This record gives sequence, C-alpha cells and structure tokens, in this order.
Amino acid sequence: MSIGICIFGAGRIGKLHAANILATSRARVVSVVDVNLDAATALAAASGARAGTNVEEALAFDDVDAVVICAPTNLHVHLILASARMGKGILCEKPIDLDMMRVDACLSEMERYAVPFAVGFNRRFDPTIARMKRSIDEGEIGNVEILIITSRDPAPPPVEYVSTSGGYFRDSTIHDLDLARWMLGEEPISVSAFGSNLVDPEIGEEGDFDTAITSLRTATGRLCQINNSRRATYGFDQRVEVFGSAGMMQTMNQPETGLLRFGTGATAAQDPLKNFFLERYEESFRKELDDFLDAVEAGHAPAVTGEDGRQALKLADAAELSARTGKTIAL
Repeated sequence: MSIGICIFGAGRIGKLHAANILATSRARVVSVVDVNLDAATALAAASGARAGTNVEEALAFDDVDAVVICAPTNLHVHLILASARMGKGILCEKPIDLDMMRVDACLSEMERYAVPFAVGFNRRFDPTIARMKRSIDEGEIGNVEILIITSRDPAPPPVEYVSTSGGYFRDSTIHDLDLARWMLGEEPISVSAFGSNLVDPEIGEEGDFDTAITSLRTATGRLCQINNSRRATYGFDQRVEVFGSAGMMQTMNQPETGLLRFGTGATAAQDPLKNFFLERYEESFRKELDDFLDAVEAGHAPAVTGEDGRQALKLADAAELSARTGKTIAL
C-alpha cells in the first residue's frame, strides 16, 4: 500500500513536493494543511486530497502515515513535534528553527519517538554531487585537502522575504555548509566569514548581507571555502571542486540543454544555465523523497537527520557571528 502523506504548507515548496509525490506509485497526498484555506484547497484539489487549516485534526486521520513540512520556519518545531507524537514520519524543509535552543529542545524530545525524521538538504541527493561523494569515499583523489563550493542565485529575493529569513547564512549558505561537512567527512572546528552588501541596498537596510565568503577548517587541517552571491546575471551558479593528494574533481553548471553551437560569433556557445533551484535540483528533490519513503517503509533513519540539521545551523550561526565581529569562531 502506498504511503499517505500530509503536506503542511501549500506554497512553492509544498507544490513541488506534492508534484513529486503524485509522480510516484509509492506514496499519495491525502491532506494539505495551510493557514490560507484557499491555498490549501487549490493544492488539495490538484492532488486528490482533502484540505484544512487545523494541524491536530489533520494528524488524527488514520490514512496519514507521514508528513512533509513546507510551512514557514517559525512553525517547524511545533509541526515536527505534533507529528512525532502521533507516530508520523517527518520530512521537514530546512532549517529546523532559527534558534539553536529551540532546535536542541526539539531534538531532545524527538528521542522519545521512534519515527523517521529527515531534514531537507536536498543537494546531497543530486546525482553528480552524490557520485563525487562516492569517489571521495573510495579514495579516488586521495586525501581531501581543499573543498570549494560556489553557490550564487540569479537574482535577490524580495526584501519582505529577507526580513524573515534569518539572514543570508542561515537561509542560503546553510545548504553549502551541510554539503561541506558531508563532503569533508569531518566536522569543522573553526569558521571565518565575511559578508557584504553589494547587490541590493534594501537588503543592506534590513541589516543582511547579499554577498559572502565562508572558510572552514577541520581538525586534520582540511580547508573549505564557500562563496555566495544573491546575483549571478548568467543564471543559477552551482559548482563544487574537491582537491586531494591524488587528484581533483569538479561538478559543472547545468545549462537548460546540452546543445553546443559553433559559428563566427563563438567557438562554443551553450544554452543559458538552469534558472533556479527548482530546475537545477529537480531530480535531487525526487531522490530525497525516495530516501524518505525508504525510511518510512523500513523504519530506519533517513540519510539526512535532525542532527545534520543541527550541525548545519551551528555552522551558520558561527558564520554569522564571524561576519559581524570580524573574528574566527572556534567550535
């Protein structure tokens, strides 16, 4: 029997997860819950599900086996714990919360419940990145020495979004920080970050950065540099390079098609890059869902756990503190 899923949050990410659930025979959307009943009703109608606004009522239905949490961050902890108390498997978009004390309290209570709990760091599931990780683990490039992650958005978000995002490091860089600790295979012991406002003055007026560099160091001396920008005029710039004692590997940007054009105006011109994360990481979201469904079916831990969510937020907090104080933060 397919897994019945309740989606909390009928916005952009909720719609993405609903479409992926509808595309698999392993699961079905049975409920959509949102404080905006019109939004919940529209997504529920498109998914063949029921709609509502009440969390407890939605979780009480016997056909709900698991939940996907796509609601605003300030609701995550409440939804995680309410779902766990009812024995539902949980896939929650990052971050668990913006406050580490609330995250710690949530994870402490979660130890009481034997339910799968996945955090949505979908980039680990990108096929090319996952292949790079396997090659690292297999020793293909020897000992990892330097990791470089480039992650630049095509355009800045609305300032209304920025004001509630938790800041650039917790909102955007956190994806790269999770990727870094996974790729390095060790927890960073120090963080040094710089932030600037070079793209959108309104973001600066909100007290946030739109351009950032973050450097990490592990106990064995492995180094990582992450560079972020809210504006890449050429598209969604996503690249990873790992350098080791026996070689180097890179992932490249993905254009809309693989077509190359040759002519008098260019030696080799390709189509534009995929526009944003919805397109670039389309397959990784599907594979993330598959991993979660595996965990629900087998009752084991998913690939990305609540502790992974905690560690990524810890690094994001340290990067924010470093950028504000000009100091390297020891962990």
